[in-house]
Amino acid sequence: MSTFKKSWRRIAGKAFRIGVGFSFTAIALLHVLGFAPSDVVKRLDYLVYDVRLRAEAQKPELDPRIVIVDIDEKSLGEVGRWPWSRDVVAKLVLELTDRLGAAAVGFDIVFAEPQQSDALLALGSILESKPALKSELLSLEGQITAEFDRDAQLAKVLTDRPVVLGYYLNQDATALSGALPPALFKKSQLGDLTLDSTSWQGYGGNIPVLQKNAEGGYFNPIVDEDGTVRSIPLLAQFNEAYYQSFALGTLRRALGNPQVIPVFPEGVPDDYGAVELIALRSPEVELDIPVERGLLTRVHFRAKGGPNVGGYRYVSAADVLAGVLKPEDIEGRIVLVGTTAPGLLDLRSTPVNPAYPGVEVHANVISGMLDGIYKLRPEYSQGLLFITVLAVGVVLSVMMPILSATWSLLVAFAVLVASVAINSVLYFQAGLVLPVAVVLLLVLAIFVFDVAYGYLAESRSKRQMVDLFGEYVAPELVSEMASDPTRYSMEGESRELTVLFSDVRGFTTISESLKPNELREYINEYLTVMSEIIRSHRGTLDKYIGDAIMAFWGAPIADAEHAELATKAAIAMQEEAVRLNERLLARNWPTLAIGVGVNTGQMRVGDMGSKIRRAYTVMGDAVNLGSRLEGITKTYGVGVIVGPQTKAAVSGMVFQELDAVKVKGKNEPVFIYAPLGEHSAVTEQQLTGLRVWETMLTQFKAQQWDAALQSLHEWHGHSPEFNVLYDLYAARIAYFKETPPPENWNGVTQFDTK
Repeated sequence: MSTFKKSWRRIAGKAFRIGVGFSFTAIALLHVLGFAPSDVVKRLDYLVYDVRLRAEAQKPELDPRIVIVDIDEKSLGEVGRWPWSRDVVAKLVLELTDRLGAAAVGFDIVFAEPQQSDALLALGSILESKPALKSELLSLEGQITAEFDRDAQLAKVLTDRPVVLGYYLNQDATALSGALPPALFKKSQLGDLTLDSTSWQGYGGNIPVLQKNAEGGYFNPIVDEDGTVRSIPLLAQFNEAYYQSFALGTLRRALGNPQVIPVFPEGVPDDYGAVELIALRSPEVELDIPVERGLLTRVHFRAKGGPNVGGYRYVSAADVLAGVLKPEDIEGRIVLVGTTAPGLLDLRSTPVNPAYPGVEVHANVISGMLDGIYKLRPEYSQGLLFITVLAVGVVLSVMMPILSATWSLLVAFAVLVASVAINSVLYFQAGLVLPVAVVLLLVLAIFVFDVAYGYLAESRSKRQMVDLFGEYVAPELVSEMASDPTRYSMEGESRELTVLFSDVRGFTTISESLKPNELREYINEYLTVMSEIIRSHRGTLDKYIGDAIMAFWGAPIADAEHAELATKAAIAMQEEAVRLNERLLARNWPTLAIGVGVNTGQMRVGDMGSKIRRAYTVMGDAVNLGSRLEGITKTYGVGVIVGPQTKAAVSGMVFQELDAVKVKGKNEPVFIYAPLGEHSAVTEQQLTGLRVWETMLTQFKAQQWDAALQSLHEWHGHSPEFNVLYDLYAARIAYFKETPPPENWNGVTQFDTK
């Protein structure tokens, strides 16, 4: 039942994670479809787009086809404050067109108010102060008006010259000032076709006398939610007609005013509205300008903007008026007249510069149209984004729960890199502006949730592992188990393990010689150092039984070297006992000696006990034998005794056979061994003594008592520390020599006590 519950929980956990991933995907798809728009996603897309624009604007190349005539601080200082008299503007137009030969001159300026004539003002003042001269002066009014009407004079200069005047559109239906230029075409001319464009309610135009003698174009950019200019509508609707932008109008004037034809994609309904491109057509001109929804073109910023950056040549209007420029500086070029003077405030926030000259925005649009360089969000971008989000969301939602943390990170990182790389290639190589932020955020959302869920689940698993096994195994083993908690449980199972029993000899006598507090410190220090050795050798601490210690190896973490680790731990415990005795003597406390029994075999391991108290422990005949081996260490005078399966499983250690015994509860005799140490640590004298000992055992089992006794004496000379073992076999030889064993005697020693 418990295994079923764990499997069900794993399946439920993965299903939950997949469900959350699908939820993130659904939210992303709703955003793509426009049902759940997000400013965060939009702004991240803006950021990606702006970073690329800034990268492209780092190394600008001068566009020689466009010159910006700048009403700069120098011009204001030499000519006078703005607005200038219309005769100054007329002179500027004549210089640029007639003398310098500009292909077109676009004024990024609105002449919204008529200029007051100083002569007419003076005439009115004289009429009021000198009524006697009224009739004579009135006869001259027409001549004076014609002579000093600067607006009319400028209008005359504009006539038949390639000049484009800018104006602006607005959304205030009551704000209708000045005059509009003629519309490019009317809505009725489209027939059943619908033109998806920006629509405006009002305008602020130039005074009629000027506008009727020049081309016109609106300035209006599209200001995104973050206040940044990234695109301009090339055509816009006012009332029932469509008008051209300032950049398009200036370019058309330079090209001889080719016809503007909106081209609709083939195979779409008449009311679809989207235009594929704007075509400029004349016998000499065939120029296609791709546009986005709303007839928008994105501004391809060549530089960071300004007179000293290098994208365009800036010349001071004062120098033009002074006749400093030569025809080769302007001839055949498009001239845009604007201002960078701080006081006139014609600055725009753009991706490449938060204070970008407005006139240079239009210059960039014209350059893009001439070069055929367009960054365009295609009509199919929404469908493509929908498919991408769906594919990425479904794949990651399904994969993340079944991958490890490392693979999850690698997959998420790979998807992020691939998304950005593909998007960047399409941008730089094909000029496609495709949204990528929603894909990146979806990947991050699924990955972060998966990591967070995995972390919480891992933390919970670790807590469970600590609760289950923290008392038994070392913390580092608990962490190892927590890395894959599904592999471990406290359920009972049968497997080959190695058990260790340790006991202090004569502890009753020791306890009687110490005060209660001293005894507590004594046993605590002993149990602590011995338990640390067991844990450092990857053992599982089972229990303390007074001064006795029980531990086992191979569970809960399976370990093929469980027998070797247990044997090494037993030897290390004997070595630590020597160091512990030195500390005990320093405190005038009695020293101790311990016996350790180690046995390997098939055991039952798991959570066992009663409803009142349970413990993770081992049971079985092999466990009982381990306890018996510890009990007979004192009989043979050795610190450690191991069973035959332990000896067989440990390859790198030298063992000395002690005896063949039949312990209480066992019908079959068992060979028992004492570990002498690892091969590299055993001396030649020990090895020589071991060979003599083995000869003695052979003689002893063959009942060759005299020869066995002689070999025993020889062995003791090589191993004098084994006094108890020597005395034991010397007594046995003497006994059997006097009282021979029965004929069926096989050399096995019977133990009737536990």
